[in-house]
Amino acid sequence: MLALRKVAPRPGVAIENVDAPEMPSRGEVLVQVAAVGICGTDLHIDDWADGFHAMASALPVTLGHEFCGRVHAVGEGVTAFKAGDRVVVQPAIGCGKCAPCQAGARHDCLNRSAIGMHRAGGFAKYVSAPADYCIAMPPGMSDLHGALVEPLTTGAQAVKIGEVKEGDRVTVFGPGPIGQGAAAMARLAGAAEVHVVGYRDGPRFATLRKMGFDSFTDLADDDGEATLRKVARGGFDVAIDASGAPSVINTGLSVLKPYGVFVIASMPDHEAPLDVMLLVRGRTQLRGCSRAPDWAWADAIEALSKNPALFAPMVTHELALEEGLEGFRLMRSREASKVILRPNAS
Repeated sequence: MLALRKVAPRPGVAIENVDAPEMPSRGEVLVQVAAVGICGTDLHIDDWADGFHAMASALPVTLGHEFCGRVHAVGEGVTAFKAGDRVVVQPAIGCGKCAPCQAGARHDCLNRSAIGMHRAGGFAKYVSAPADYCIAMPPGMSDLHGALVEPLTTGAQAVKIGEVKEGDRVTVFGPGPIGQGAAAMARLAGAAEVHVVGYRDGPRFATLRKMGFDSFTDLADDDGEATLRKVARGGFDVAIDASGAPSVINTGLSVLKPYGVFVIASMPDHEAPLDVMLLVRGRTQLRGCSRAPDWAWADAIEALSKNPALFAPMVTHELALEEGLEGFRLMRSREASKVILRPNAS
């Protein structure tokens, strides 16, 4: 079968033929992949960014961690699923032995591995996954929405960490898929205003308009910073960074109201400067967001199930797996919001 893989510890990915998985091991299921999204993490792996060198020992490996599909076969001991069941898969696998895992917080595992990084992922027709990390898809949920569950968990978690409530003014930095999801979840949480900030992100602003948002600042404009300060007026209650741009931290802190909350839901590719005086004088809080717990998955699935039309515009491109390298290009150029690959389309 075809698979999109990281083959060697250097920049680049490749589409190549690999053997299809055998019958699943004990406690695992074999999933026929229906839809899988290309993530910013996949682009970093393609670039062979410093933060991903630890996966070198797993290479070559099939990428892809934002996916859903249909159970094709079940391994010994699996009773929760049967062939034909539709599932989304949590890609971060706990070791089951460390203190967080033993305490029931497997998302905080000290020795976790990841589907699509340390073991074969969803950029292929079939992938094996632990049954304990599969979640049944609600009846009627489309495959495209199923592939949005994993990225939406970040927005769900960021909004909860930021304690967004009815009437809040929220700004989101980064109009890509994570930022789009965060904006949508903030609106569903009752935010009275959601303002999205980008940098030369016209196509992604267009996606947000289709989602019903109409308040944007492009920091690439000559008056971008001044426009943002004007829109902020007395300050936002909550800011969420989904951009990965280190410079955003000080900008975000500067447009918060006193005691506001800034949630960092992205991973800058180099060290970020922090103006501590902005933090101290504003009496603001800086909070990190990573490793979505089970409740964030439940929140994301519920939001997608109840509001499919809100999230549908996020998927701007559907491609066959054979077109995966073009999908990477579309994501990297930011022409796309979310590119979904269909490994079993043919």
